[in-house]
Amino acid sequence: MPDVPHDALPPDPFAGDPNDPARALDAVQEDPAEPLTEHERAELLSDLTDLAVYQALLEPREIRGIVVDCGDCSEPHYHDWELLRASLHQLLKDGRMRPHEPAFDPDPSAYVTWEYCRGFADGVTTIESRR
Repeated sequence: MPDVPHDALPPDPFAGDPNDPARALDAVQEDPAEPLTEHERAELLSDLTDLAVYQALLEPREIRGIVVDCGDCSEPHYHDWELLRASLHQLLKDGRMRPHEPAFDPDPSAYVTWEYCRGFADGVTTIESRR
């Protein structure tokens, strides 16, 4: 494959932008993650188990995933079930979550909080135990 001259490439849309999202990738490469403690690993494995239960209970009810209020930007972040699962697996494997594309035009009514999921699962468990 022949080399493409630099001036033939489209311009970088973030050139000179202090909020260039690629800066986050530089920080990830330069800053090695601290290894997870056994307690942190156990919590992640528990979260993955809970996530599978929540998805099994809520996906048939047209819930697409979980919404998390971001402490950094104060905006809600919408995570589809599979994206959240992949992020938790990556955290388990690498000790960090890499940046990812946010959900495109999410319908907020199709996402619930982790606490809602926990309460819903507890309610289903209580009802089932009374039968």
